[in-house]
Amino acid sequence: MLRKFKISIDGKEYLVEMEEIGGVPQAPVVAPTAPAAPVAEATPTPAPAPVEQTEPTTSTPAGSDAMPSPMPGTILKILVNVGDTVQENQPLMILEAMKMENEIVAGKAGTVTGIHVQQGEMVNPGEPLITIK
Repeated sequence: MLRKFKISIDGKEYLVEMEEIGGVPQAPVVAPTAPAAPVAEATPTPAPAPVEQTEPTTSTPAGSDAMPSPMPGTILKILVNVGDTVQENQPLMILEAMKMENEIVAGKAGTVTGIHVQQGEMVNPGEPLITIK
């Protein structure tokens, strides 16, 4: 979405258009319009059939002790499974952020009790990734 701004440099004004490429997308502001004429009711459509999941999900509810994501990015690879014993500083998953692959490592030794993300999922800072007890 392009946004227009008027900027002034050394006393000279410029009109610029900018596209926001990061951050939280905002809904466009729509000017109110006159009420529309009533629409005749359409015939009801049947509800779509439930879709079966083909891939088992490793997501579990996260507690307050879950390891948070340090940065926004995409989970490229999960290197451990629930029930695995891990050592401190052992790589747990690969997080791609700004075209760089970052290893997310265990902050403590223990057993993986929950994985709260899936491969390919986008995460934001502070979102729970994994629980180790």
